[in-house]
Amino acid sequence: MNTLPRRPKCATCLRPAATCICHWAAPVASTVDVLLLQHPMEVENAKGSARLLHLCLPGSRIEIGEQFDEAALRAMLGAGGRQPVLLYPDTPGDRSLGIAPPPPFNAVLAPAQIQLLVLDATWRKSRKMLYLNPALQALPRLPLRDTPPSHYLIRKAHAPDQLSTLEATCYALAQLEGDEHRYDRVIAAFDGFIAQQQGQAARGSTAS
Repeated sequence: MNTLPRRPKCATCLRPAATCICHWAAPVASTVDVLLLQHPMEVENAKGSARLLHLCLPGSRIEIGEQFDEAALRAMLGAGGRQPVLLYPDTPGDRSLGIAPPPPFNAVLAPAQIQLLVLDATWRKSRKMLYLNPALQALPRLPLRDTPPSHYLIRKAHAPDQLSTLEATCYALAQLEGDEHRYDRVIAAFDGFIAQQQGQAARGSTAS
């Protein structure tokens, strides 16, 4: 039985070597600690932005799962004595799932006192992650304010107010750290990543 050889992968970005995205990494040290909780379905998603975000934020952490062990998740929350806050809107739909209103976020905390939790998933999957992990439901939430239109042009039917994980996190960090342009170079790196994805798609359609 013949099997096709597996394509070599980059050990850093975990993508096929031919489509490595490491050259887009634009590291910016964030004062806020960042923990990315990635849904398993996003791990192999070529259009996903979480891995590039991780490469751009030294010290950030990615954990993969849908329903996390409660003790393990609680151990991740508030690392270094920081206040964990979930980057997620408080929506009326939460009440229909039996999720209580989140506690208020203490806006006077210094950035160095905050841990930002980000769910890397589709909207539907992120709501399921929230529902399945009560420890996340108990966290204060951070809503984004006055964000620009998304640059995420490779997702179909993507509305201007639907941001990629990378964009949402950068805008949240800028908001928390009070520096509107601190993460501009990460957004620029994301633009390069998008252009690379569009080029690969165009070459694929030409070859087909």
